[in-house]
Amino acid sequence: MKQTEVLVIGASVSGLALAASLQKQGIDYLIIEKQAQVGAPWRQHYERLHLHTNKRVSNLPFKKFGSEIPRYPSRRQVVSYLDDYQKTFHIHPIFDSEATSIRREQDHWITETSNGIYQSKYLVMATGAFGKPRQILIKGMESFPGRILHSAVYKTGEAFKAQRVLIVGFGNSACEIAIDLYEQGASPSMSVRSPVNIIPRDVAGIPILEISQLMSRLPARVADLLSAPLMRMIFGDITKLGLQKKTYGAFEEIEKDGKIPVLDIGVVKHIRKGHIKVFCGIDHIAGNTVHFADGKKAEFDSIVACIGYDRVDTGLLKVEQERFEDLDVCLDRQQYCGKDGLYFCGFWVGPTGQIREIAVDAVKIAKDISIKQHALRNTR
Repeated sequence: MKQTEVLVIGASVSGLALAASLQKQGIDYLIIEKQAQVGAPWRQHYERLHLHTNKRVSNLPFKKFGSEIPRYPSRRQVVSYLDDYQKTFHIHPIFDSEATSIRREQDHWITETSNGIYQSKYLVMATGAFGKPRQILIKGMESFPGRILHSAVYKTGEAFKAQRVLIVGFGNSACEIAIDLYEQGASPSMSVRSPVNIIPRDVAGIPILEISQLMSRLPARVADLLSAPLMRMIFGDITKLGLQKKTYGAFEEIEKDGKIPVLDIGVVKHIRKGHIKVFCGIDHIAGNTVHFADGKKAEFDSIVACIGYDRVDTGLLKVEQERFEDLDVCLDRQQYCGKDGLYFCGFWVGPTGQIREIAVDAVKIAKDISIKQHALRNTR
């Protein structure tokens, strides 16, 4: 059994941020990663992906994106940044080590992996909010003759050229995949079951996340009331596009639902021009015909399900259910953050950008562990 003061699970954005922050505090740690490289999720994402948040608020602790990188870095540029981050801070994860069981024993955490067993005083789950793709469950899907795939395995619209493709969902990935399909010569449609909020990525040349940092200091409902006239001016009545508008705004959506609203990078324009069609939720599938809840139907060649991820594998980490429910709020409001030496980094979706929140939380977690260490030494 290998022993370490802190064990970090995951070596993508959250894990790397934690490693650098722990180093700054002079804390010994080990970091394990089930894949063979850092930043594995970013290496596996679809090719067209760009950060929807500007680079100024998307860097990890102690290292900015280079000046040559555009405002919204591409997937490949993010991967290069993560590789360089690993080298800069001499982070050496133990690769090909997948956690299979995590439990508390006396005053330590015991983590069993595919590459040995670890005992640690502190444990940081840095696997992030997008861990396991949700299972695709659509009535009649077994009769569909074409391909049905989760967005997690979608790579490029080139593979769907000249096809009629239905995208299920209307999140940021769904919208970017729809644009990618259109640009690559497919005929995309979107099945949108629930009401949505849409916000511009930039306002008068200013990234919306910069504005959100200021607005997030206000109560969510107040921030939404102040921004509502601008949203109406930019997007008009989205119900005319076949979409339903949420009864509350983007800030309340983040607070209530833990979801990021759609940052528009062009999907609204494409819908208006008829490049992308919009349908309501799916009722069932019969052969290559998809029947929608409002009675409409259409034929498709492929279906891409952008239905999200399960955040935490509750079977892996054997703790009370309330520890997982605690992740629905930011780190400062979590009731159990650091209890028994257990921390989560990168699980909360905030209004100022996911990577920015990860960077802030990583520094806070490392400082909290340092404070606990000093307190423990002083009691001896």
